[in-house]
Amino acid sequence: MTVPKLKLKKGDRVVVLSGKDIGKEGEITRVIRERDMVIVDGVNVAKKHQRATSATMQGGIIDKDMPIHISNLALLCASCGKTRVGYRFDADGTKLRVCKKCGKDV
Repeated sequence: MTVPKLKLKKGDRVVVLSGKDIGKEGEITRVIRERDMVIVDGVNVAKKHQRATSATMQGGIIDKDMPIHISNLALLCASCGKTRVGYRFDADGTKLRVCKKCGKDV
């Protein structure tokens, strides 16, 4: 099975469109292509009870960023806010991602 191309990349600023964290903004820290999910900094945070081991040294309750599906996210354009991603080809043939609203490069 081939994995489809995702329009969101690591380092993109995104906003959450649905779920418990609706309206929150963050930066993508990791992309999980096989499941069409990403991990966004400070979004979809779960509490994890961690036992003290020789590797961690300290136990307690830690906050862990959990994956969120890309259909629940929208890319944030610097000039016009939340938008969709489009593509265009540069003069030398390189493919660029552009904002669908204002047409600027992302």
